[in-house]
Amino acid sequence: MSEWGGEQREQKLSKAEKRRLRKSRKGEERSLEPPALPPPAESKARRVLYVGCEGETTEPDYLNYLNDRFGDAVKQPFRIQPVYTDNGLIPSRAVAAVRKYAPDDETWVLFDRDKHHDIPQALREAAEDGTEVCFSHPSFDLWLLLHFTAFGGSQSGDSGHVTNKLRQADPAYRRFARPSKNVQGDRRTALDDKECAAITHARSLVNQCEYGDCKADRRKVRESRDKPPFRSTDDWSARSGHSAHCQALNRDPSTDVWRLLVSLGIGKPHH
Repeated sequence: MSEWGGEQREQKLSKAEKRRLRKSRKGEERSLEPPALPPPAESKARRVLYVGCEGETTEPDYLNYLNDRFGDAVKQPFRIQPVYTDNGLIPSRAVAAVRKYAPDDETWVLFDRDKHHDIPQALREAAEDGTEVCFSHPSFDLWLLLHFTAFGGSQSGDSGHVTNKLRQADPAYRRFARPSKNVQGDRRTALDDKECAAITHARSLVNQCEYGDCKADRRKVRESRDKPPFRSTDDWSARSGHSAHCQALNRDPSTDVWRLLVSLGIGKPHH
C-alpha cells in the first residue's frame, strides 16, 4: 500500500467500466482523467485527497489552485487529486469515479444542483462509502461569487443569475462562461486572500436556511484520511451543518465547498 494513493492502482479500465463511469447525460463518452500519483519523495505528513468533479474545467482548476496556493502553506501540507472527465460527469458517476480510483483513501466529491435527477442516488452512495460531499445549489459558480460578496435568495436551480453576478463582481470574471469557465490566470489571482470571506458567506447561507434547524457551527470537519463509519444519507448530508431533516434539494442557495477548505486548515470565517 502506498502512503498517499493507496495501492499503485492499474489505471486501465474495462470497456464496461468505462461506459459505466464516463457516459454523460449528453450521451457522449470521453476519456477519464487519471489522477497522477504523488511523487514517492513526498513526506508521510502530507494529506492526499481524491476529489471527484462533476465539471471538467471549473472545479479541477479551482482544486489545483488550492494545491498551488495552500498545499504547502497550512499546518498539515496536502495535495488534492482531481478525478474528472473532459466531458463532465453527472453526480452519481462522479461518486462512482472517485470510489473507483481511491477505494481505500480519503475521498470527496463536488457536484451541483443544476437540473440533475440523480442527486439522491449520489448522496446515498457517498454516505455508504464515507465520501464527503460538497454540494452547490444552484452551481459551483456560487462558491466563486461568495469570495466577492454575500448572496441570497432562491434560484430555483437556475445558475444564470449567479453567473451574471459573478461576471459583475470582478473584472477577471467579466467574460466567465463566454466561452470558458476556467479558473486560471487573473481569475486565480482575483480569489487571493478572499477565502475567509467566502467561508463566512457560505456559512451564513446555512444559518439562513428556511427548511430546518440549520446551523453552520454544527458542521462536521474531517481532519484525517480515515473514512468515518457509515451514516444514514440524511445524517451524512447533515455534516454541512444543515439539519438532518433539511433535504439537500431544498438548500437553495447553498454551497458546501467551504467545508473542504476548513477541513484542510484554509481560512477562518469572519465574525
